[in-house]
Amino acid sequence: MEKVRVGIIGAGRIGRVHSKSLTNNIPEAELVAISDKFVESAKKAAEEFGIPNYYEDYHKILEDPTIQAVFVCSPTNTHADIAMEAAKAGKHIFCEKPIDTSVAKILETERVVKEAGVKMQIGFNRRFDHNFRKIHELAKNGDLGEIQIVKITSRDPEPPSAEYAAASGGMFLDMTIHDFDMAAYQAGSPVEEVYAVGAVTVDPAIGEAGDIDTAIITLKFENGAIGVIDNCRQAVYGYDQRVEVFGTKGAAAADNDTETNVTVSTKECVSKDKPLFFFLERYMQSFGDEVREFIKAIQNDTEVPVGIQDGLAPIKIAQAANLSMKEHRPVKLSEIK
Repeated sequence: MEKVRVGIIGAGRIGRVHSKSLTNNIPEAELVAISDKFVESAKKAAEEFGIPNYYEDYHKILEDPTIQAVFVCSPTNTHADIAMEAAKAGKHIFCEKPIDTSVAKILETERVVKEAGVKMQIGFNRRFDHNFRKIHELAKNGDLGEIQIVKITSRDPEPPSAEYAAASGGMFLDMTIHDFDMAAYQAGSPVEEVYAVGAVTVDPAIGEAGDIDTAIITLKFENGAIGVIDNCRQAVYGYDQRVEVFGTKGAAAADNDTETNVTVSTKECVSKDKPLFFFLERYMQSFGDEVREFIKAIQNDTEVPVGIQDGLAPIKIAQAANLSMKEHRPVKLSEIK
């Protein structure tokens, strides 16, 4: 089977993550080009990962008839437009989350992609995490019985700058969006209703920028299950990523990944390693696996595992959460048009 020729648009942090996966771990793909408006970033990535071509203008990737798939790793506000351009150019698309912050723009993107007859996968990599996928399989197979409660803890090791917070679309759209996707993935059901409470407990500058840095969100799912997500922009002990699913036949929980699983017990204390520091350390395996699934879907002409509708649902939940926090009430997803 021939290799899938790939181009990456965006040579920032996530573009480099996918470059590493494609060149080191995915033999079924051939990464042939990378672009970035800061061309030095593209050049640096090309040199580091052995990518033969680098460009300032991403259109050179779209115009290359030998490239079959593109990874959209550019700033969030460009995702939808670039994805639609790529679809019209006949390229399969891997798009980082979110597709857009507008429901209407996401639906427009979906229409263009369908008309072009290409595949589009959304980058919710946590679905591919080895721990979380195991819990999902247990729940899906009925080993836990009827799902009653989904609990997610997601806390970053350090807060972003106030400038980043101001431009991110807000914590629910920037950070919690992964947890909204994970909650529905684990519950095996769409979210029906959201109630959110937010606060600024980490950095007053984030509040001055119009955002929050700490939140509790409760969810009601269509299948009758309920969920709770707790978020904070800072956990001084590291990247805190935990999931628990509780059902009528039992429960399954995933604790944090650590450098080792060694526990040291002495007269003074019992200690073990702190959680891995941040998402690059914690989720590198999942980034590789999601890319592998995308390439397989192209080669085998099968459905991608995370499609556009999967990318739309967390946006609607995030918008409902923002409305809930603003109006101090539960918000049904049916209210988000």
